[in-house]
Amino acid sequence: MASWSDFAASDPALAAGIRALLQQYGPGLAYLATVRPDGAPRLHPVSPVITDQGLYCFLIPSPKRRDLERDGRYALHSYPPEENDDEAILTGRATPVHDPRVIARLAADLHASPHVAWRLFELSIESALLRTHGPAGALPLAAGPMVTPLTRSWRAELPRPLAAVS
Repeated sequence: MASWSDFAASDPALAAGIRALLQQYGPGLAYLATVRPDGAPRLHPVSPVITDQGLYCFLIPSPKRRDLERDGRYALHSYPPEENDDEAILTGRATPVHDPRVIARLAADLHASPHVAWRLFELSIESALLRTHGPAGALPLAAGPMVTPLTRSWRAELPRPLAAVS
Protein backbone atom coordinates (compact mmCIF):
# COMPACT_ATOMS: atom_id res chain seq x y z
CA MET A 1 0.00 0.00 0.00
CA ALA A 2 1.06 3.56 -0.62
CA SER A 3 -0.07 6.94 0.62
CA TRP A 4 -1.40 9.44 -1.92
CA SER A 5 1.88 11.36 -1.69
CA ASP A 6 3.93 8.21 -2.39
CA PHE A 7 1.68 7.33 -5.33
CA ALA A 8 1.85 10.90 -6.70
CA ALA A 9 5.65 10.91 -6.40
CA SER A 10 5.83 7.53 -8.15
CA ASP A 11 3.59 8.51 -11.10
CA PRO A 12 2.85 12.26 -11.11
CA ALA A 13 1.01 12.31 -14.45
CA LEU A 14 -1.32 9.48 -13.48
CA ALA A 15 -1.99 11.02 -10.05
CA ALA A 16 -2.75 14.39 -11.68
CA GLY A 17 -5.21 12.79 -14.10
CA ILE A 18 -6.99 10.92 -11.30
CA ARG A 19 -7.07 14.01 -9.10
CA ALA A 20 -8.57 16.04 -11.96
CA LEU A 21 -11.41 13.54 -12.38
CA LEU A 22 -12.08 13.27 -8.63
CA GLN A 23 -12.19 17.07 -8.32
CA GLN A 24 -13.81 17.91 -11.67
CA TYR A 25 -16.87 19.47 -9.99
CA GLY A 26 -14.89 21.43 -7.40
CA PRO A 27 -14.84 19.41 -4.20
CA GLY A 28 -13.96 15.76 -4.48
CA LEU A 29 -16.82 13.53 -5.64
CA ALA A 30 -16.63 9.78 -6.09
CA TYR A 31 -18.37 6.48 -5.50
CA LEU A 32 -16.96 4.47 -2.60
CA ALA A 33 -17.37 0.69 -2.70
CA THR A 34 -17.03 -1.11 0.62
CA VAL A 35 -17.52 -4.70 1.80
CA ARG A 36 -20.72 -5.48 3.70
CA PRO A 37 -20.65 -7.96 6.62
CA ASP A 38 -22.04 -10.69 4.34
CA GLY A 39 -19.21 -10.07 1.83
CA ALA A 40 -21.39 -8.31 -0.75
CA PRO A 41 -20.31 -4.93 -2.12
CA ARG A 42 -21.94 -1.68 -0.99
CA LEU A 43 -21.70 1.55 -3.01
CA HIS A 44 -21.93 5.11 -1.64
CA PRO A 45 -21.27 8.62 -2.92
CA VAL A 46 -18.52 10.38 -0.95
CA SER A 47 -16.40 13.53 -1.06
CA PRO A 48 -12.76 12.40 -0.96
CA VAL A 49 -10.18 14.96 0.18
CA ILE A 50 -6.80 15.03 -1.55
CA THR A 51 -3.91 16.87 0.08
CA ASP A 52 -0.19 16.75 -0.60
CA GLN A 53 0.08 14.31 2.32
CA GLY A 54 -2.78 11.92 1.64
CA LEU A 55 -6.20 10.89 0.39
CA TYR A 56 -8.86 11.21 3.08
CA CYS A 57 -12.58 10.87 3.63
CA PHE A 58 -14.76 12.27 6.45
CA LEU A 59 -17.50 9.74 7.27
CA ILE A 60 -20.49 10.17 9.56
CA PRO A 61 -22.01 7.16 11.36
CA SER A 62 -23.37 5.12 8.44
CA PRO A 63 -23.22 1.67 6.83
CA LYS A 64 -20.15 2.72 4.78
CA ARG A 65 -18.32 3.83 7.92
CA ARG A 66 -19.19 0.60 9.74
CA ASP A 67 -18.00 -1.37 6.70
CA LEU A 68 -14.62 0.40 6.74
CA GLU A 69 -14.24 0.07 10.51
CA ARG A 70 -14.78 -3.68 10.16
CA ASP A 71 -12.99 -4.32 6.85
CA GLY A 72 -10.93 -1.49 5.42
CA ARG A 73 -10.94 -2.66 1.80
CA TYR A 74 -12.35 -0.09 -0.61
CA ALA A 75 -12.63 0.91 -4.25
CA LEU A 76 -13.09 4.56 -5.21
CA HIS A 77 -14.53 5.43 -8.64
CA SER A 78 -14.80 8.94 -10.08
CA TYR A 79 -18.12 10.48 -11.07
CA PRO A 80 -18.62 10.40 -14.83
CA PRO A 81 -17.75 13.64 -16.62
CA GLU A 82 -20.51 15.29 -18.64
CA GLU A 83 -18.47 15.54 -21.86
CA ASN A 84 -16.90 12.04 -22.07
CA ASP A 85 -16.69 8.64 -20.38
CA ASP A 86 -13.29 8.99 -18.71
CA GLU A 87 -12.92 7.21 -15.39
CA ALA A 88 -10.53 6.90 -12.47
CA ILE A 89 -10.44 3.99 -10.04
CA LEU A 90 -8.40 3.58 -6.86
CA THR A 91 -8.32 0.50 -4.63
CA GLY A 92 -6.73 -0.11 -1.26
CA ARG A 93 -7.41 0.05 2.47
CA ALA A 94 -9.01 2.75 4.59
CA THR A 95 -7.75 3.29 8.12
CA PRO A 96 -9.03 5.68 10.80
CA VAL A 97 -6.77 8.69 11.37
CA HIS A 98 -5.74 9.05 15.02
CA ASP A 99 -3.23 11.93 14.77
CA PRO A 100 -5.03 14.92 16.34
CA ARG A 101 -2.89 17.40 14.36
CA VAL A 102 -3.93 15.89 11.02
CA ILE A 103 -7.57 15.72 12.09
CA ALA A 104 -7.58 19.33 13.35
CA ARG A 105 -5.81 20.67 10.24
CA LEU A 106 -8.16 18.96 7.78
CA ALA A 107 -11.26 19.78 9.84
CA ALA A 108 -10.26 23.47 9.92
CA ASP A 109 -9.28 23.59 6.23
CA LEU A 110 -12.56 21.98 5.17
CA HIS A 111 -14.84 23.62 7.76
CA ALA A 112 -15.90 20.22 9.14
CA SER A 113 -18.46 20.83 11.85
CA PRO A 114 -17.34 19.83 15.34
CA HIS A 115 -21.02 19.10 16.10
CA VAL A 116 -21.15 16.13 13.71
CA ALA A 117 -19.90 12.70 14.76
CA TRP A 118 -17.68 12.29 11.69
CA ARG A 119 -14.54 10.19 11.63
CA LEU A 120 -11.56 10.82 9.35
CA PHE A 121 -10.18 7.92 7.30
CA GLU A 122 -7.02 7.84 5.20
CA LEU A 123 -7.28 5.83 2.00
CA SER A 124 -4.04 3.99 1.22
CA ILE A 125 -3.61 3.04 -2.40
CA GLU A 126 -2.94 -0.46 -3.71
CA SER A 127 -3.82 0.20 -7.34
CA ALA A 128 -4.78 3.11 -9.55
CA LEU A 129 -6.32 3.18 -13.02
CA LEU A 130 -7.17 6.03 -15.38
CA ARG A 131 -9.08 5.31 -18.57
CA THR A 132 -9.64 8.03 -21.15
CA HIS A 133 -11.96 7.55 -24.10
CA GLY A 134 -11.47 10.80 -25.99
CA PRO A 135 -14.11 13.39 -26.84
CA ALA A 136 -16.56 10.88 -28.34
CA GLY A 137 -16.79 8.76 -25.22
CA ALA A 138 -16.86 4.99 -24.89
CA LEU A 139 -19.70 4.47 -27.36
CA PRO A 140 -19.54 7.18 -30.00
CA LEU A 141 -23.04 8.05 -31.18
CA ALA A 142 -21.95 10.70 -33.65
CA ALA A 143 -20.10 10.03 -36.87
CA GLY A 144 -16.43 10.59 -36.39
CA PRO A 145 -13.14 8.82 -36.05
CA MET A 146 -13.08 6.01 -33.50
CA VAL A 147 -10.62 6.74 -30.70
CA THR A 148 -8.93 3.83 -28.96
CA PRO A 149 -9.26 4.25 -25.19
CA LEU A 150 -6.05 4.88 -23.30
CA THR A 151 -5.60 3.02 -20.03
CA ARG A 152 -2.85 3.87 -17.57
CA SER A 153 -2.44 1.93 -14.35
CA TRP A 154 -0.22 1.73 -11.30
CA ARG A 155 0.22 -0.83 -8.53
CA ALA A 156 1.95 -0.40 -5.18
CA GLU A 157 5.11 -2.41 -4.77
CA LEU A 158 4.71 -5.42 -2.55
CA PRO A 159 6.98 -5.50 0.49
CA ARG A 160 10.03 -7.64 -0.08
CA PRO A 161 10.28 -10.74 2.12
CA LEU A 162 13.08 -10.73 4.67
CA ALA A 163 16.06 -12.85 3.77
CA ALA A 164 16.45 -16.02 5.80
CA VAL A 165 19.30 -15.91 8.27
CA SER A 166 21.17 -19.14 8.80
